[in-house]
Amino acid sequence: IRSQAFDAKKSCFVADDKDVWIDGEIQATKDKMVTIKTSTGKTVTVKEDLVQQMNPPKFSFCDDMANMTYLNEASILNNMKQRYYHQLIYTYSGLFCVVINPYKRLPIYGADVVALYKGKRKTEVPPHLFAVSDNAYTNMLQNSESQSMLITGESGAGKTENTKKVIAYFANVAALTTSKPAKSEKKVRRK
Repeated sequence: IRSQAFDAKKSCFVADDKDVWIDGEIQATKDKMVTIKTSTGKTVTVKEDLVQQMNPPKFSFCDDMANMTYLNEASILNNMKQRYYHQLIYTYSGLFCVVINPYKRLPIYGADVVALYKGKRKTEVPPHLFAVSDNAYTNMLQNSESQSMLITGESGAGKTENTKKVIAYFANVAALTTSKPAKSEKKVRRK
């Protein structure tokens, strides 16, 4: 969280060998070179293509990165880092749900969380795999159309675990849903 004041024309990110990107404030610009005082107190002069714009503070911990003013590498990584440090491992980027594997168990998959997401729109609840799952489940029931979810990532990213969580969510929501048997179920029972 930034403690210094935000100035849309001066607040920025600058490429850094250690931290990839570090926040700072533009002090001067001359001949495509930019002098920046970083948040660590260091002053650096770099080519302007090594500087990226910073989003206003209202986008800190942004739930949906598609809403950010500046959608650049530094802003995306900074937002994901902020959220991850606060155990907010799910973040939307438009239609996609970006997940960072915490490599530990978090208490965010229990029956109480299932109930929180059941029947809710994505905009009504914080980003979560269950929100995406519920959207697919609801569309399947309401529109009688097949649905699919694409879970991608590198080895060890958590694809198998997330797939298990989606299946468990479907099973839990189906068990919570009480409805009359469908016509096809009635036909099967009569035979």
